Amino acid sequence: MFTIGIAGGTGSGKTTVVKKILERIPQDRVALVPQDCYYKDSSHLPMEERQQINFDHPDSLEWDLLVKHIRLLKQGKPVEQPIYSYLTCSRAKETIPVEPKEVIILEGILIYTHMPLVKEIDIKVFVDADSDDRLGRVIQRDMMERGRDVKKVLDRYEKTVKPMHLQFIEPSKRYADIIVPQGGMNEVAISILLNTIEKMLKL
Repeated sequence: MFTIGIAGGTGSGKTTVVKKILERIPQDRVALVPQDCYYKDSSHLPMEERQQINFDHPDSLEWDLLVKHIRLLKQGKPVEQPIYSYLTCSRAKETIPVEPKEVIILEGILIYTHMPLVKEIDIKVFVDADSDDRLGRVIQRDMMERGRDVKKVLDRYEKTVKPMHLQFIEPSKRYADIIVPQGGMNEVAISILLNTIEKMLKL
């Protein structure tokens, strides 16, 4: 059993890389753990305050629970993964059962900013992309999936996404074993990553 981290800035193409891995690796051999499920529950706060949450700062995550779940999966034990909603900034009462598999994929923008978690990751991948490309994807995603208008997206990008990227995410790239430039469209880099995974799985 081994753990693969897929990190990178917001809108860098991490999800595309994960999808390409899942297309090549049999589903019954992979467990997916998204960092986004582990944001702290803010249901006790007024909605106005919830909308000001900085999702790009490490303090927004419940690291202890995430590290605990990764360790349990590596020990061959199932976990109950939280369900987090960006619309309500709260966790659902329900959870998603995740069974231990040969490959654990951990995906998220901040996963290399917390050292106890970094130590649990065997292959560390950083998906790199130009800031303009990332901004374009963020605008499209936030409007479609999170109900924000362009002005709100741009305000948030300037106030939190960009400065947090420079302060936390970009420096965390130094922990990466593999850097995938040009986001999820770099077929050569992704092919090297896939070949590495397949060798480890003896596919």
